[in-house]
Amino acid sequence: MLIPFELFAMLVLANGAPVVVAKLLKGHWALSVDGGRTWRDGRPVFGHSKTWRGLAAGSLSCALFSLVAGLGFLFGAAFGLLALIGDLISSFVKRRLGRPSSSRALGLDQIPEALLPMLLALFWLPLSLLDGLLIVALFTLSNIYFSPILYRVGIRRHPH
Repeated sequence: MLIPFELFAMLVLANGAPVVVAKLLKGHWALSVDGGRTWRDGRPVFGHSKTWRGLAAGSLSCALFSLVAGLGFLFGAAFGLLALIGDLISSFVKRRLGRPSSSRALGLDQIPEALLPMLLALFWLPLSLLDGLLIVALFTLSNIYFSPILYRVGIRRHPH
């Protein structure tokens, strides 16, 4: 069954497409999701690196991959959007903890963006809970270990 591999690939796309598109487009269409607003604590809601362009890139890349993989455009779009909502939740929590934008928080940076879309996949697809949890764990570990490599080759702006 290829579904676990496809879901892992979609998590990588949702996480990586915004980075690639940001590199290609530089500052174009980089309107931040929070519009530069701050929360009650005076800190940014999400931070300047969370953009509408990134949400669109991650969701659309997952939707197109999912369509080609036979899982459907709608599933892919929802999966990608949930991954990026998980990323926004992580950023929100990190800002409340006083962590700067793009700072590293092991687990918090990976688990919400993998777990939220995996919950959708568990209800939408013939996927076992064990497979879903293994995909979340694999994504978390691969993100932790491969991000520094992507930084060294110039793909990521930060080593995490």
